[in-house]
Amino acid sequence: MNTALLGQRPHAAEVDPLLIWPALALLLLGLVMVYSASIATAEGSAFTHHQPTYFLVRHAVFLAVGLTGALIAFQIPLRFWQQFAPWLFLAGGVLLVLVLIPGLGRAVNGAQRWIGLGPINLQPSEFMKLFTVLYVADYTARKLADMESFRRGFVPLAAVMLAIGGLLLKEPDFGAFVVIAAIAFGILFLGGVNGRIFVLLGLVAVVGFAALIYFSEYRRQRILFFLDPWQDAFGKGYQLSHALIAFGRGEWFGVGLGASVEKLFYLPEAHTDFLLAVIAEELGFAGVVAVIGLFALLVWRAFQVGRQALLLDRVYSGLVAQGIGLWLGLQSFINMGVNMGLLPTKGLTLPLMSFGGSGLVANCLALAILLRVDYENRRLMRGLPA
Repeated sequence: MNTALLGQRPHAAEVDPLLIWPALALLLLGLVMVYSASIATAEGSAFTHHQPTYFLVRHAVFLAVGLTGALIAFQIPLRFWQQFAPWLFLAGGVLLVLVLIPGLGRAVNGAQRWIGLGPINLQPSEFMKLFTVLYVADYTARKLADMESFRRGFVPLAAVMLAIGGLLLKEPDFGAFVVIAAIAFGILFLGGVNGRIFVLLGLVAVVGFAALIYFSEYRRQRILFFLDPWQDAFGKGYQLSHALIAFGRGEWFGVGLGASVEKLFYLPEAHTDFLLAVIAEELGFAGVVAVIGLFALLVWRAFQVGRQALLLDRVYSGLVAQGIGLWLGLQSFINMGVNMGLLPTKGLTLPLMSFGGSGLVANCLALAILLRVDYENRRLMRGLPA
């Protein structure tokens, strides 16, 4: 990569500590908790060759890849991300098509969401979240003059997002569809879309999601058993009931790191979707509050960085920063809500923390781009080229 692409080499003093330290804290805590949550599963499974460190090693490798990619992504100016955003979004769409091809896409637990690449699985929907942020921010920045028009400002993006949503629902991955749709229309709202159009969009979205739930038996069952998991605690409500037991056992300060009982084959997906429940059991209310606080700080700072970019008349950069904040905030909120029994069970991981290579790498790249927005803001405020 040549110096023209990389621009000026960033200095450590120009990196925002309120962005990087909460992110690193979440990544490192996630590494520890993935190991703690997965020991029993790894040791008891023939698939992992009964190696207790199986998931720890893989998570550490994914984290190393993600951080390496982040270091590279941080060097790339935002103007290049904007230039290639449509092509990245198109590539993401192609991957969502490929994952549906029999023999190429890999099915796990009835969902075909992965492309097998030897020893690893690529999950296109995770990268599609990042590509959606980059593309919709570019679309909105280019269409600022048309944001008051339903036909010119809203319809083209809605058509594209419906196509992407259709591919996601074919997998099926309803959780990713919700997050990606929220990212897209959230950025449109931040970009100044007509208020009446946005209200209409909200009503259509509510009706649409209600229809998707009503006409899908398994989604309807999730809603019913989410409302009262104890009516079938050994069946449909099994996962949620054991997550709630984990929260109850943790009390104020937890039972101690590594001492969770629920991770011993009681709580399914303990190291992925329900990692927060293990944190609650082992680190207690204090641990959960610390995780929520770190995410809140990260999301707040992302919106502040975006606001600063907008004040500097850097519309694309500002919308990207706020879009990343919206993504991380919404997905972490949904995952936490599911773990606490406040929302129906969805297959969404806890960003930056849960086991999963594609999600972790995509999160690291997003953080690097967010740090780059802040870096360019600081240079411009000092009268230097971005």
